[in-house]
Amino acid sequence: MRIASKIRKIRELKGFSQEYMATQLGISQVAYSKFEKDDKYVNFEKLRNISKILEIDPLKLITFDESHVFNNTNQQGGNAASVMLQNCSENERKLYEEQISHLKKEVEFLRGIIKEQE
Repeated sequence: MRIASKIRKIRELKGFSQEYMATQLGISQVAYSKFEKDDKYVNFEKLRNISKILEIDPLKLITFDESHVFNNTNQQGGNAASVMLQNCSENERKLYEEQISHLKKEVEFLRGIIKEQE
């Protein structure tokens, strides 16, 4: 997997938009999207800045392998989510747990808005 795909996957796991990443890097969303499309070279300084925003060590970002997470979804027994979490690295597990926590908070927030409007 190319670095551009790894950046995109981790950004998505974190729940960050391209706009958010671009703003944090001080560039346009179009310029940022070129990193994820592999249309623009990501130098080490930019990689370090992206890693900082994603809260992941640059080496972990470079070595991220989604196949460890997604290659076991067709195993029999148990649900796919538990199988994925059992077979991923500690770093990947942490990313998923952070994403789940973020989504739970978002659901609670949205439920609060709905109750206020009722």
